[in-house]
Amino acid sequence: MLKVGILNVTGYAGSETVRILMRHPEVRITSVTGRSAAGQKLGDVFPHLAELDLTIEPELGDDVDFVVSALPHKVSAEAVAPLVRRGIRVVDISADFRLRSPQTYEEWYETPHPAPKLLEEAVYGLTELHRAEVASARLVANPGCYPTCIILGLYPALKEGVIDGQIIADAKSGVSGAGRSLSLFTHFSEVNENVQAYGLKGHRHLPEILQELEPVAGPNLAVTFVPHLIPMTRGILATCYAPLKQNLGDPAAANRRLRELYLDYYGREPFVKVASTPPQTKHTLGNNDCIVYPCVDHRTNRFIVVSCLDNLVKGAAGQAVQNMNVMFGFPETLGLEQVALYP
Repeated sequence: MLKVGILNVTGYAGSETVRILMRHPEVRITSVTGRSAAGQKLGDVFPHLAELDLTIEPELGDDVDFVVSALPHKVSAEAVAPLVRRGIRVVDISADFRLRSPQTYEEWYETPHPAPKLLEEAVYGLTELHRAEVASARLVANPGCYPTCIILGLYPALKEGVIDGQIIADAKSGVSGAGRSLSLFTHFSEVNENVQAYGLKGHRHLPEILQELEPVAGPNLAVTFVPHLIPMTRGILATCYAPLKQNLGDPAAANRRLRELYLDYYGREPFVKVASTPPQTKHTLGNNDCIVYPCVDHRTNRFIVVSCLDNLVKGAAGQAVQNMNVMFGFPETLGLEQVALYP
């Protein structure tokens, strides 16, 4: 039985990781931390997790084989580095180990990287792209929620040279993506019956997208990424557009070829589903799926792909558990078989 610790259980990603792991047959959660709620019973802070009779501690206990860190960036690297040096394998949900360059990290997160030497061995944990590296990793960087949705949507078309690298990524996220801390930005009166774009000067998830897509898109990749906040709790829906580089035939033939291409890439993937109609965020509510729908707009000769996921599951905690399963040789779907809650 794998003994697991959770750093920062009091955030949305941390509590969601516990929810998933409580039904994992090969895992026992032995330690949870959260300094703002230290000394309280987990069930008092999150009644839906009361079945797990643990006290929230200020620091991680010693009885752990594996750790999921849901701490914020910078703080997470500081906590994770000594664990990795002790030989404890870690999945970090924060942004601290996603970017391979410490200079790029400092540019986007406005602080020097706390553990730059660990960047050399950290594996970017988009399992569908880096499964072999994840399996042998000591430290896995869980991707951001927006990058997961956008990369999985674009990767096959870029890899096969179907589209040009001049990409527009228009994405919408529910409010839980901003975390559990109080903020005017996510205040009910500000969000309800409202939609707003943000990050137009550059969103911190953009360098992840570029880092993962440049190897297949080439040096001419240019991504315009505009995220939006919408009044719902969970979910991300991204619609990406790019000029076609290949003539795929008449509309029916083009859409058929795109679907076949995506099925070739994802048909054996347990958590990427190629849809025959445009997906909705409720189709992924509470599960670890990313649903993709590629098609062609023949009036403009433009490729379109719609992708969606639950930002707290495939975009955070579920992907962390998926990576954990690969790291320890468990079946990849173990503990992640939830069907979406619909409607």
